[in-house]
Amino acid sequence: MNILVIGSGGVGAAFARIAQRRSFFDRIILADLDVGRAAAVAESLGEPDRFDAAYADATDSVSLSALIRALRVDAVLNAVDPRFVLTIFDACFRAGATYLDMATTLSEPHPTNPYSECGVKLADRQFERDDEWRSAGRLAIVGMGVEPGFSDVAARYAADHLFSELDEVSVRDGANLVVEGYEFAPTFSIWTTIEECLNPALVWERERGWFTTAPLSEPEMFEFPEGIGAMECVNVEHEEVALIPRVIDCRRVTFKYGLGLEFVAVLKWLHELGLDSKEKIRVGGVEVAPRDVVAACLPDPGGLGERMMGKTCAGTYVTGKGKDGAPRATYVYHVVDNEWTMREYGSQAVVWQTAINTVVALELLARGDWKGSGVVGPESFDAVPFLDLLAEYGSPHGISERTPGTLQIS
Repeated sequence: MNILVIGSGGVGAAFARIAQRRSFFDRIILADLDVGRAAAVAESLGEPDRFDAAYADATDSVSLSALIRALRVDAVLNAVDPRFVLTIFDACFRAGATYLDMATTLSEPHPTNPYSECGVKLADRQFERDDEWRSAGRLAIVGMGVEPGFSDVAARYAADHLFSELDEVSVRDGANLVVEGYEFAPTFSIWTTIEECLNPALVWERERGWFTTAPLSEPEMFEFPEGIGAMECVNVEHEEVALIPRVIDCRRVTFKYGLGLEFVAVLKWLHELGLDSKEKIRVGGVEVAPRDVVAACLPDPGGLGERMMGKTCAGTYVTGKGKDGAPRATYVYHVVDNEWTMREYGSQAVVWQTAINTVVALELLARGDWKGSGVVGPESFDAVPFLDLLAEYGSPHGISERTPGTLQIS
């Protein structure tokens, strides 16, 4: 397998460092608009026969298609901003390469009722092309990071192996990470964080289908495992809600983020000032999007690892009836310690946790354990090979049983 990684920032670099220890691929090419950055990552790995760098413009689908063909690429990992998803997605289809991303095409709020009705949902622009990909026998896996990604795999595992009937599938994300020396330093892309946290939150229910609520709504305390502790979680827009109900039979799907009161306050402040806008405004003689200015003012999350301490947790909380028919509540999760990822891979925990799931997925594709065609999410595949391979990589998942009707660890 020859793999093209478009984007050599924190996640792209972590992907390469993780994959380097595996033998399922022949060559990985790191491509970036800043080819010097891509070359620096490739050179740092010290294996020029396995890792190389190339120039790529994520806004130019035609040139990307030509690059994919010229490099004889089998699979493309999209590791850039979600604004460029459709361009890379189209390029892969034209060039006949398998496509993977970690964030899907963006949503568009309903023009008149944004906090009750859906406009264009996350991934809609990709799923509307499913027939085209399926007819061509080509595969696009959308949302194959940690959330979405591992969380979808966890939902599939719970549905197949832990439950006979699913009530609610709720993805829960929390962390106790702190960054020394910064009063405010997001551990992942602030551009993406603003997008998912301040857009109308997406919810799915069997009786209603997809609908929206106000962002940061329905606060609820949730106990995260392995010492992270209790955090208030709130509704935000996220891909799992658009993906999981397409495949898994349940009553309700939500995504709740444990942001912390301080982080929520900053997000609300950015919104009140209009600094969350992605629409360009004129400042002096230039046009600039306020959100891009915010992102430029904050430290690069990929470079915060040495100042960071703590753990991050991604998981899926499922309620319903167990295989014995009795009420069951289970949290299937994945915890990563920043001290360990920095020591072992030189990558901070959040970007490493995102990247490892893409490496695992690509190895499963290379081995033939995962295969298919069309536009699909991770919940469309057998979860067991994924979880087994994740453990083989040295980062196993966990299962926390809860008392049904509560959120406490039993």
